[in-house]
Amino acid sequence: MKKLTLLGIAAVVSMTYACSTVPLSGRNRISFVNESEMQTAAAQSYTTLLKDPKTKILNNADAQRVKQIGQKIAAAVTKYMNANGYAAQIQGFRWEFNLIDSKEVNAWCMPGGKVAVYSGILPVAKDDAGLATVMGHEIAHAIAQHSSERASKAALAQGLGGLVGAAAGSQSETTQAAISKIYGVSAQGFYLLPNSRTQELEADHLGLIFMSMAGYNPSSAVSFWQRMAAVSQSSQKPPEFLSTHPADGTRIAQIQRDLPEAQRYFNSPTGKPIR
Repeated sequence: MKKLTLLGIAAVVSMTYACSTVPLSGRNRISFVNESEMQTAAAQSYTTLLKDPKTKILNNADAQRVKQIGQKIAAAVTKYMNANGYAAQIQGFRWEFNLIDSKEVNAWCMPGGKVAVYSGILPVAKDDAGLATVMGHEIAHAIAQHSSERASKAALAQGLGGLVGAAAGSQSETTQAAISKIYGVSAQGFYLLPNSRTQELEADHLGLIFMSMAGYNPSSAVSFWQRMAAVSQSSQKPPEFLSTHPADGTRIAQIQRDLPEAQRYFNSPTGKPIR
């Protein structure tokens, strides 16, 4: 029991000293994972994907649009981070933007600025502002270091699960199995999934500001997510409290609340709000 107490104290101390602040939102995040290592692994995975014979990288007018929009947003991000004391967090970024031929309605940004947009999302994006919305959102995940935070949260949950298991070691096998199951459901429902939904809304918030700084009207994000909601209506979605993503209505309402702030950054030459 003494050993368990010491482990618990160590976990709390580690969690306290591993906190950092997310740019713009000001939220404290937990990160035990080395971000530089995450970026190195991401770059390797990105290169492997691009070299895969099954991956068809497009080099057409839409691909050029993706690169141009991505570069504008990256420039805005760099301007903001440098102007607000976060320059160290993007030192390892080596931006890349590629359009991949796929029917999948998706886009993502790996740690370190490795971005992929799937051609299946282009009809939903509709125009440059729509593309800027989804790319700003995905880039925001990387800027907020959400991958490192998710890995850290999972490691912490696993570690605490070990403590719970050890504490229940004197119980019967049936009781141990029940405790383990209860802990697993609780960790997912009250810790890991809510964190994922928080990250999604945070990426919406940061993405709005980044696209606005890059010269794209942030109000376009509302119509983009409405189109995304319409596309997803045909598929079965889990209830919001069991999902890694917020409900469509929750997301759109939050974006509408964030618009006044984002509009103050429109075409900002300094990385700071201009009105």
